[in-house]
Order: sequence, then structure tokens, then C-alpha cells
Amino acid sequence: MSDLRDLYQELILDHNKSPRNFRKIEPADRQADGHNPLCGDNITIYIKVTDSCIDDIAFVGSGCAISKASASLMTEALKGKSLAEVESLFQNFHSMVTGDDENSDPSTLGKLKVMAGVSEFPVRVKCATLAWHTVQAAIEQKDDPVTTE
Repeated sequence: MSDLRDLYQELILDHNKSPRNFRKIEPADRQADGHNPLCGDNITIYIKVTDSCIDDIAFVGSGCAISKASASLMTEALKGKSLAEVESLFQNFHSMVTGDDENSDPSTLGKLKVMAGVSEFPVRVKCATLAWHTVQAAIEQKDDPVTTE
């Protein structure tokens, strides 16, 4: 179990140091801003949607390692997914990081499973889910910034 945790920690640190899809999409079809005042995380999500599928997704921002790694992993996981699949993945991911094992199926999450350890640190859940809430706001084309408060 310790080896698996070490591997997960390495993957999180790698995604923090070299985040995937860390860029602006211009022009983006949809975008939203998110802020976690507790940790100081700030993120902007950019999405291109074609035929109700995410054709491209990217983010810019700053924050803690958990926030940045979660956004990076999320963009990799959501690219090419339908908007319905995005909602399902969000619900599953949220259940996993909040420790709601009854409603979580980690076998469908792929690399996102590395964030499972966040459930042991409830104060970090907001860091891990900020990008996901911001994606939902972008998809729904909400104008108000997302906040974890």
C-alpha cells in the first residue's frame, strides 16, 4: 500500500510541476473562473465544445499542488467526453474525494484515482474539486465566478 501511495504522490507532484493543458484556448466557446479563498487557488477553465462533446479543454491559474494537479488530470480525462459523461465523472470524482464510497466507483476514474487520498484531508477537498466546479460553471455558461466558500 505504501508503494501505491508513493506512486500516487509522484503523479500528483508531476502534474503540479508540469500541468497538462495549461494554456488559454482562444477563442473558447465557454469559460469560467474559480477561486478557493481558503488556499488561494485561482483558476480559469477554457472549453471548446463540438456536438455536445468537449473537443478541447485547458486551464490557467495558480494554486496549491492538489488544485493544480487535479485540474491537469481533469483536463486529460475530460477531453473527448460528452457533456453527459463529464457530469457522471464529476459526480463519481466528488464522491471519491469526499469519502462517499457508496456512490463512488474508482474503477471508472482512470488516473483520477490518484486523488483518492484527498478524502483523508477534508480541508483539501475544496482544492481538489475547484476545477471540477469551474468546469460545470463553464459548461452551464454561468457568468458568476465559482467560489468554494
